[in-house]
Amino acid sequence: MRGVRRRENCPEDRSMDVSIEVGGDAGQGVESAGTGLSLALARGGLHVFGMADYRSRIRGGRNFYQVRASDRPVRCHSDPVHLVAAFTQDAAHAHVENIAPGGGVVYDEQLPVDETALIRKGIRPMPMPLNRVAEEAGSKATLNVAAVGAALGVVGYPLHHFERVIFEKFGRRGEHVVDINLKAARASHDHASSKYGPDFPFRLHEITGAASRMLINGNQALALGAVAGGCRFISAYPMTPATTILEWTAARAGELGIVTVHAEDEIAAVCMAAGASFAGARAMTATSGGGFCLMTEAIGMAAMTEVPIVVVDVQRGGPSTGLPTRTEQADLLLAIHPSHGDFPHIVLAPGTVEECFEAGWRSFNLAEEYQCPVVVLSDAYLGGSLRTVGPAAFDWDSVVRDRGSFLPPEILDSREDYQRFAWEDSGVSPRAAIGHPRTVHAPSTDEHDEAGHITEDVGVRRRMMEKRMRKMDTALRDMRGPTLYGPADAELTLVCWGSVAGPACEAAVTLSARGTPTNVLHFSDVWPLSPDLPDEVTGSDARFVAVEQNYSGQFAGVFEGTTGLELDGAVLKYDGRQVSPRDIVEELEREVMQVV
Repeated sequence: MRGVRRRENCPEDRSMDVSIEVGGDAGQGVESAGTGLSLALARGGLHVFGMADYRSRIRGGRNFYQVRASDRPVRCHSDPVHLVAAFTQDAAHAHVENIAPGGGVVYDEQLPVDETALIRKGIRPMPMPLNRVAEEAGSKATLNVAAVGAALGVVGYPLHHFERVIFEKFGRRGEHVVDINLKAARASHDHASSKYGPDFPFRLHEITGAASRMLINGNQALALGAVAGGCRFISAYPMTPATTILEWTAARAGELGIVTVHAEDEIAAVCMAAGASFAGARAMTATSGGGFCLMTEAIGMAAMTEVPIVVVDVQRGGPSTGLPTRTEQADLLLAIHPSHGDFPHIVLAPGTVEECFEAGWRSFNLAEEYQCPVVVLSDAYLGGSLRTVGPAAFDWDSVVRDRGSFLPPEILDSREDYQRFAWEDSGVSPRAAIGHPRTVHAPSTDEHDEAGHITEDVGVRRRMMEKRMRKMDTALRDMRGPTLYGPADAELTLVCWGSVAGPACEAAVTLSARGTPTNVLHFSDVWPLSPDLPDEVTGSDARFVAVEQNYSGQFAGVFEGTTGLELDGAVLKYDGRQVSPRDIVEELEREVMQVV
């Protein structure tokens, strides 16, 4: 494993940082309102992070979308929120405990909202004629648009960026549909601006001359990276929250030259990917925890036959059906042991959209370099949350397509005896696509000799097992070391992996400001993990605390067992909701700091 990849600073202080929550029942357009609000704020030059929270049902049940906007880059959501735009009575009361003092709740004036309870908590009730505005505009369905218009009016943000979003979203449905949505947004924005805007303490304004940014989530970034890395085949069975990876590639399949297959189930999906890879194509599949469970036998098959495949697991709460639309980091041990027996494989866990893009192309290089399965672990939070990034966020110049020991036809023409599983000190045998007359071999899933013939010979078994497992030692040279964020001389180090990077970094800033210098050690390459930590880490006197989204502290166990470094505590969250910077700080100050 390489040393610390780079030392980065945690987020800077912000002069403008406001979170707005849109809430209502499933079927009321909560997510479309939230994404539209995110886009409108981003178009005004603000840095945005948009997070959806929705139930696993088509209609009914409270959903919400939280949008954070700032004048500085943001990598995560932030609690508390400052304004809630509620479509229902339930949404108006649901998150009262998470509204900042001085914040407000916008809701329809006909809803039986307990204004006294809001005022008692220092929250300002903001009743508005939202339903009447929607009806007068021409359709009750514009309630969500009216609510967003009102929210923008309260925080003092101009409407023209949201108007542009409306044109883009509804333009194909005709001028009439555009007009009624514009009318609803303008009426509610004007009303809220004049009635509540002047004395609302949390304000947002556009930043003129700001650089253009894209609004992208982790699943989209990973799919884009896979395309950059030469992916030519993806098969998947739709499973929340991984479905958008297949949807993104399917929508562009013809343009990008990618074969996309909606398989009948996850077993078929991973077997199709293995077959495509065996034929020479760079192939992947994407699923979530339950689907990954079904894929385990085929992952073992790919490992035994040394066929490179990429499997993306966008994690959600488990076990079984668990929490279908929520987030968790509880598949790590499954990813490290994804099938029975011992076999080489690699596990990546990107923590930002930039790292998702990188994992998209790099996973194929690793899979083909070491001729083994590569598992990419994301989760619902990272995969589905929108974030603004600049044009330079994705390093296209660093993208390479390394096919490893892949023999081209001109070399095969001169070979007398091709042995697919030939012994090599690195553990990696020369590989060739099928179709050449000199590459005929048996890709047996039973134990086999160097030519691929089935055997139960003791000596051959030992030799072939050792050949395959030697790849893990070789692969360590390509595993990235952790990223260190924050001061090198910290008293407290937060050890995390995957999507916890953003919240942990902001928590470190808060803790440092409160008198405990804190940094973050973030791992995005989680298997194989080197037993040797970089000198920058081991030379520190800091106390180490794990932060992760599962009950049992899965990475903490892997970290301690591999490095021998004993952690001083853990912050664990497993309720299906993403840990926030505030969660980390409060847990540390309440429990862990008493120990360390």
